[in-house]
Amino acid sequence: MIQVQQKAPDFKAKAVVGGEFKDVQLADYRGKYVLLFFYPLDFTFVCPTEITAFSDRIQDFEKRGVQVLAVSVDSHYTHLAWVRTPRKQGGLGQVQYPIVADLNKQISREYGVLLEGMGVALRGLFLIDREGAIRHMVVNDLPLGRSVDETLRMIDALQFFEKNGEVCPADWKPGAKSIKPNPVDSKKYFETVNA
Repeated sequence: MIQVQQKAPDFKAKAVVGGEFKDVQLADYRGKYVLLFFYPLDFTFVCPTEITAFSDRIQDFEKRGVQVLAVSVDSHYTHLAWVRTPRKQGGLGQVQYPIVADLNKQISREYGVLLEGMGVALRGLFLIDREGAIRHMVVNDLPLGRSVDETLRMIDALQFFEKNGEVCPADWKPGAKSIKPNPVDSKKYFETVNA
């Protein structure tokens, strides 16, 4: 079973990138942060809201040095048809990151998000660091869409920790108080917030 702190399973697969078919390999993004998210199926209902929300906020990810990748069990041909379908008709329109095809379901299976009986992926989201380790993961059931803002908050928290060595409490946002992770210095945080 996959866990946080483990190396993210590598994969190579066909993807739709900018309206074209390309091979995408996770290892090609080593040295960058990667936000890898799975969704159940093309031409469904919650899925386009997530895919377009992440695409519409792509600049927020890029300024943090994060490559976004989406994956479903559909073929790259179906992905292309969905990208070519207007948003007003439940399609995606232009998407600013690769949409990976996992037709044989191997990627979904390796990341532990495949519902074997249904043959679709749960809404898994994995934040992978520059060395290829999973640092954050969340898996939602099929009817529950994800939050772009919360995803960005987790990226900010990871990058803050990497830069400063201080840990981020609940609901931490950039500019908020952090905690020095030792028994003596951490008291300064708790004294301030519990005054």
